[in-house]
Amino acid sequence: MNQANGKDGLKAPLLQPPDNVAISVPKHKDGRDNNKVKTIKLKIGEIKCTSCATSVESVLQELNGVDRVVVSPLDGHAAISYVPDLVTAQNIKESIEAAGFPVDEFPEQEISVCRLRIKGMACTSCSESVERALLMANGVKKAVVGLALEEAKVHFDPNLTDTDHIIEAVEDAGFGAELISSGHDVNKVHLKLEGINSVEDATIVQSSLESARGVNHVEMDLAEHKITVSYDPELIGPRSIIKCIEEASAGPNVYCANLYVPPRRRETEQLQETRTYRNQFFLSCLFSIPVFLFSMVLPMLHSYGNWLEYRIQNMLTFGMLLRWILCTPVQFIVGRRFYMGAYHALRRKSANMDVLVALGTNAAYFYSVYIVIKAITSDKFEGQDFFETSAMLISFILLGKYLEVLAKGKTSDALAKLTELSPDTAHLLTLDTDGNVVSEMDISTELIERNDIIKIVPGEKVPVDGIVADGQSHVNESMITGEARPVAKKPGDKVIGGTMNENGCLLVKATHVGSETALSQIVQLVEAAQLARAPVQKLADQISKFFVPAVVIAAFITWLGWFIPGEAGLYPRHWIPKAMDSFELALQFGISVLVVACPCALGLATPTAVMVATGKGASQGVLIKGGNALEKAHKVKTVVFDKTGTLTIGKPVVVSAVLFSSFSMEEFCDMVTAAEANSEHPIAKAVVEHVKRLRQKIGFNTEHIAEAKDFEVHTGTGVSGKVGDRTVLVGNKRLMQAWNVIVGHEVENYISENEQLARTCVLAAIDGKIAGAFAVTDPVKPEAKRVISFLHSMGISAIMVTGDNWATAAAIAKEVGIEKVFAETDPLGKADRIKDLQGKGMTVAMVGDGINDSPALVAADVGLAIGAGTDVAIEAADIVLIKSNLEDVVTAIDLSRKTIQRIRLNYVWALGYNILGMPIAAGILYPFTGIRLPPWLAGGCMAASSLSVVCSSLLLQSYKKPLHVRDC
Repeated sequence: MNQANGKDGLKAPLLQPPDNVAISVPKHKDGRDNNKVKTIKLKIGEIKCTSCATSVESVLQELNGVDRVVVSPLDGHAAISYVPDLVTAQNIKESIEAAGFPVDEFPEQEISVCRLRIKGMACTSCSESVERALLMANGVKKAVVGLALEEAKVHFDPNLTDTDHIIEAVEDAGFGAELISSGHDVNKVHLKLEGINSVEDATIVQSSLESARGVNHVEMDLAEHKITVSYDPELIGPRSIIKCIEEASAGPNVYCANLYVPPRRRETEQLQETRTYRNQFFLSCLFSIPVFLFSMVLPMLHSYGNWLEYRIQNMLTFGMLLRWILCTPVQFIVGRRFYMGAYHALRRKSANMDVLVALGTNAAYFYSVYIVIKAITSDKFEGQDFFETSAMLISFILLGKYLEVLAKGKTSDALAKLTELSPDTAHLLTLDTDGNVVSEMDISTELIERNDIIKIVPGEKVPVDGIVADGQSHVNESMITGEARPVAKKPGDKVIGGTMNENGCLLVKATHVGSETALSQIVQLVEAAQLARAPVQKLADQISKFFVPAVVIAAFITWLGWFIPGEAGLYPRHWIPKAMDSFELALQFGISVLVVACPCALGLATPTAVMVATGKGASQGVLIKGGNALEKAHKVKTVVFDKTGTLTIGKPVVVSAVLFSSFSMEEFCDMVTAAEANSEHPIAKAVVEHVKRLRQKIGFNTEHIAEAKDFEVHTGTGVSGKVGDRTVLVGNKRLMQAWNVIVGHEVENYISENEQLARTCVLAAIDGKIAGAFAVTDPVKPEAKRVISFLHSMGISAIMVTGDNWATAAAIAKEVGIEKVFAETDPLGKADRIKDLQGKGMTVAMVGDGINDSPALVAADVGLAIGAGTDVAIEAADIVLIKSNLEDVVTAIDLSRKTIQRIRLNYVWALGYNILGMPIAAGILYPFTGIRLPPWLAGGCMAASSLSVVCSSLLLQSYKKPLHVRDC
């Protein structure tokens, strides 16, 4: 039995609770509800043993406002939940340091975070340059730049810098930057104002809002009569903000505000980017196609192309002049983006795709200009211009970027579908003091405030997270959890925003609104995962650092390799095409090498696959926290399972109770209920519920419950306390032995009999003697056996680690097919077991759901938290299984394997074009077959490589769960 710290969370579960579990929002000891509790994570130094961790916990628990503390002696990490109105994170830090333990890492919550849209990134070296520029900025603690998303997430100290300086740092590096969101933008509402006729009116409205309790930030656009208000949903809501504006009306001016929904920034920008590339491509084609016709097609059709050979001045022909005139706008107007990108890259002392394109097109264009000048000034000079090379090269690159942007837009389809799950409107009810409906009105979902009563009729979606206040129905939660079976809902049950009400009318009390809803948190988690850089990306980063300079050198060597032998006559003259010389032939080969070897596709290989995989996983109930977790999961060879709430349903029930003393059943029930009432462990709750039912059945008084003094939780064994003048222990056999309580033969036999039936025995001792016992059973999840079997078929071994007794653990393990079991293990012991397995060279995944699993989840290579588990477990885990179904353990590992395979295939596509294309571009086949790769065709190959990589990643959209496929 493992009662340490409980299995229930610090606050209402973040994600889907088990089916048909009534959720009551618990109150803290200060009377505040859980929604006002925050959790911070610290890294504490000098934690060397369990007693050190216990000392820190004791110090913090004495602070008024600290709700719960979990400290890991293994690595010094601490998770602390507290009420910000009573204590601050700084107070917590000072208390820990006053106790003699230095705080090495202060919580991220004290650091502001902003997200930026980065413009002008072309390849991996660009994203590295942006990241380097951000990290060098004063006050920036951490920066992650995503090439595929074209975004940056920046963690900074607001006391040292702000978003304006961060944007300035990006712009100084040669890239564009726009603020997407900042720390105070978590909950905000956009409003359109009416009645604002002057600056004074705007000032009145802004001052009124800024003075309102709960308003964090006000941003006004007077020209557009729009206002954006960031707020604390615990203190104020959108409707209250609108009311505040209306109440600020001065004199004859009446102010009004209506909800304004701005276009989604990402969709708008993607659409704009797509249009830009499309327009540039069409503009380029307008000039490039005639150039191509005048240089490649018409000269071969003598009856149509003779006019191009008309000489204007000396050897300057009309066709040459036309090609020069038509190519120039493409080179300097359409191709301006490549010049700008190359300039900023070289200024940063780096090189990227723009440098290669600018070098290649400039070489072709300016050599052609040289040919034109020589043709004008000489009556004997003959030479071939390459204007079509420059123009067609730019056109093909723009076509490739246009198709790439179209394809990249589809990588976030799963995320877009998630954001569209929430309905636009909701039915708001107004109730009187007796609970009767006074009025009903339709409002925008964005105007819902906490504690609002929302009516949801059959066929409508649930707008926000809440608790059913009245009514019964079945809710289809497949949109969030992937579980197709509708879930019955009754008063007290939790509902999730975005799910579909099927057959009954429900009245729901809103508990989580705005960014606090499960749907919003899922979206935020997936966005963070898509932005994070996977370790496998390091390969592309390392290659890109020297790849571009190496390509330039290779192109120069190629030019020399053809020019010098050509001038020396080392290869036959007929190898050189008519109207060319050795310099021109060598130049074409060099330009082709420059262009075909561009590493654009290499930078897209990993992030596009991670984006699609994390989005696909989220849509199927598996939240993967970034590329690191995705990559590690494919290496897993051992999965360690917790028992209670993981392999079992997690809703224990007492099946029998016996007395072993002269105490009456009523007195025994009083003692046990008083001791267990303060514990949040599922088994403790099962015992309390059983005692209550037993008292009712026997007819004892059920209203009065004695209070236990000196209550104490004993990690992994049980609880103790004083009820009246008696010492009461409730827990397992180890607790009794630790307190020197004698466990007689009769008790031993009872324990043995029940453990053989996979039941956990809870012993109760009063004043040092066993007074009675309870037999508790927790049914195994129906899918557990099949999951273990499937893992074995994947070459993955399964191990159970539990705090329960050996006999019960062995019985459960035998039932599900697990051969190796570690029982009677405390939370730190679980982490130790995982470290032992890692020491043998195994990559270990841990599946758990409780606070006491968090050290093991952190210690494991991959931590998988059951979605209905606690917030601490979910925070500690790398992957969250939203619907609490063990089948998703298989899904997570299988999806990881498929994604890594896809990333490797992407590298084959990306490097394959380079490895095969560079020798061909350099002319290795030309002496034997006469085949060469013109620069404009090399540009097409480069564009095709990027497009191939993105399309390859998009194939992950067709991923299906392996167990689901097998079932079908």
